[in-house]
Amino acid sequence: MTTFDAGDVTLSEVEEFVWEIAREDGMNTPARVLASESLLEAIADDDTLRQIRNVTHLPGVVEHALCMPDGHQGYGFPVGGVAAIDAENGCISPGGVGFDINCGVRMVKTNLEYSDITGREEELVDALFDAVPTGLGGGGVVTGDAETMTGALERGLDWAHEAGYATRDDLKHCEDGGYRPDAEPEKVSQKATDRGRNQLGSLGSGNHFLEVQRVTDIYRDDVAATYGLEADQLVVLIHCGSRGLGHQVCSDYLRRIEEEHADFLDDLPDDNLAAAPAGSELAEDYYGAMCAAINFAWVNRQLITHQVRETFADVFDTPWPELGMELLYDVSHNIAKRETHEVEGEEREVFVHRKGATRAFPAGHPEVPTAYRDAGQPVIIPGSMGAGSYVLRGGAESMDRTFGSTAHGAGRLMSRTQAKREYRGEEIRSDLREHEHVYVKAESGATIAEEAPGVYKDVDEVVRVSEALGIGDTVARTFPVLNIKG
Repeated sequence: MTTFDAGDVTLSEVEEFVWEIAREDGMNTPARVLASESLLEAIADDDTLRQIRNVTHLPGVVEHALCMPDGHQGYGFPVGGVAAIDAENGCISPGGVGFDINCGVRMVKTNLEYSDITGREEELVDALFDAVPTGLGGGGVVTGDAETMTGALERGLDWAHEAGYATRDDLKHCEDGGYRPDAEPEKVSQKATDRGRNQLGSLGSGNHFLEVQRVTDIYRDDVAATYGLEADQLVVLIHCGSRGLGHQVCSDYLRRIEEEHADFLDDLPDDNLAAAPAGSELAEDYYGAMCAAINFAWVNRQLITHQVRETFADVFDTPWPELGMELLYDVSHNIAKRETHEVEGEEREVFVHRKGATRAFPAGHPEVPTAYRDAGQPVIIPGSMGAGSYVLRGGAESMDRTFGSTAHGAGRLMSRTQAKREYRGEEIRSDLREHEHVYVKAESGATIAEEAPGVYKDVDEVVRVSEALGIGDTVARTFPVLNIKG
């Protein structure tokens, strides 16, 4: 048996690409890391392995706490962490969701080809940058008055559809239909609501982006056809979340947990794992507020989609429906949801925490949209500004291995602080344009430096592991043409 030693953490390879941290005192289950040896070496460079081991200390964790191939150090849970926790006798952890509740990604298709944009890159990137608010702080597409905020928090994309910002097909091609019925806007603090009021329809900053891409490779012709993808097609990727509202929701409930369940925290190895006991008033309040923030994030991405459609229509002087700008799929990757899974031969309701991990339900699963049920749920895995992104489908092994989950991106190799020491934004922008024909526009050069291609893991390797384990099958690869960052 092959072992991997990383300081005070030792892993054993139980099968190819599956590494296990054995159960020890305080751990309720073993922990598993899904990675090749090269990815594991990168994962071991920060605190990821200790963090996934710590997750197993949470009451009610079942089977294994899991780290996806793109894992890296996070807050409490590692980014790339997945844990299913018993919904009756366990807990729910804001640290297992993160501050950017329902950070997620969506892909919008077009019927344009790469040649249609050649020579017009600067025109389009400037127009999109002007149309979609970016950066820290305020700026949104709509004014978040009381009625708008209540509608977005309570009803998600149903509200966006009624307000004229979404089509009925948009709802049919979004995880959960773009609506969490358990949302309770009254559980969202006034401070959180105020922070989100002027941010509906904005990218924010950090690793969030809007990217026009071209489809470079098709790996499964039949599934790609079902998804409406073909070689040389232009698509748009939108990656953002719940902005300041989600951040404040997380902060509010972490503070309440510290005040109301300090004894619960005393038994955990990391205060950042702060959790509320299942069935407690606080757990129910957090779940309702989190679901409201989830709905807010879906509306946020939908309003950006609206702006993108209108911008394409203006630039190409063609109504957006005639440009084929339909939503392929929108999938979340910072979320905790009540789901039913088979655990030790029995169906159990669990809170599946996906922190920087993507739901990846296989063909035939009843929660996969009807249009894709025979093919499997679309999974979107972004790379970096200088690398490809991937469209996968939920793999046949995902339910047994990972509670229906896979990676959410390439995963960072270095911190933003280190990135700004090692890279210069203008140099990255120039290199990408000169060598890769990628046009990047951002609020500042520092943002570009923080997101330089070199700060990310090899997305090809991440996807290779996902495919090999049967948790996500490659369907298509894309490559950036234009990139907008906050």
